[in-house]
Amino acid sequence: MGKLALAAKITHVPSMYLSELDGPQKGFRQAAIDGHLEISKRCRELGVDTIIVFDTHWLVNANYHINCAPHWEGVYTSNELPHFINNMPFELDGNPELGRLIAKVCNEHGVETLAHDATTLGPEYGTLVPMRYMNKDLHFKAVSVSALLTVHYLNDSARLGWAIREAIEKHYDGTVAILASGSLSHRFAQNGTAPNFSTKVWSPFLETMDHSVVDMWKNGEWKTFCDMLPEYAAKGHGEGFMHDTAMLLGALGWSDYDQKVEVVTPYFGSSGTGQINAIFPVSPQTGEAVPPPQASVESGTFVYGKSRL
Repeated sequence: MGKLALAAKITHVPSMYLSELDGPQKGFRQAAIDGHLEISKRCRELGVDTIIVFDTHWLVNANYHINCAPHWEGVYTSNELPHFINNMPFELDGNPELGRLIAKVCNEHGVETLAHDATTLGPEYGTLVPMRYMNKDLHFKAVSVSALLTVHYLNDSARLGWAIREAIEKHYDGTVAILASGSLSHRFAQNGTAPNFSTKVWSPFLETMDHSVVDMWKNGEWKTFCDMLPEYAAKGHGEGFMHDTAMLLGALGWSDYDQKVEVVTPYFGSSGTGQINAIFPVSPQTGEAVPPPQASVESGTFVYGKSRL
């Protein structure tokens, strides 16, 4: 039926918005913006009608949630960084049909998921920033998935990603892209030192670890990466505990994924965090795909912030 045409891990740093505005940071994040424009171009060439964003700024404390309202419009100010994103206008069309399909399939596979299509809840900036550059003309519909998850297992997030792909390919009549919207390491600069880290990563340890991970992605070392993801998420201060990355890899085949990543915006530091725009080529599913293992409280595996493997 449907098709997953493109997958990517993307930055959403709020300094991209500052980069548009007149002032000392004008043009500051043009490389990141250009990466988003390139991803948008690829999506258009592939006939994508809807972009699903795994948003590491949407915090939830129970279940998985999908924001699939028909339309959003308003003015957004970040509660975390109001001096970075302040009074930013936004407008997006949603896809209630796809959101409901995803929730149905996720629940069928044991991942409790709720779709919200009649809601006043607006998207967070992990969705709004990339859509600002990829979708300014409202060419795509958008669906936002919660990915800042406080009491969730990473392998359940991988299973959710797998179920999202099944919903697209078996039940949806259209073409979809998925974006894991979050950083690599995410240790912000200590208060009072942020200006000194505007283009830097917080520590040599984190930067070295990030570069090693990017090399794994470029070399297709997915078994190694998936095995180390829980510990990397914990020790690397992963944004959203790296649930967005688990969702992305779950949709692509988890440790059986067989492609090499294409970097479209090279790794860069931002306020202490490590950022990238990278395309993960989508391999066709062959045969009946096997989902990642379901987590259990008893096993204690893949708990955010811990590495009990």
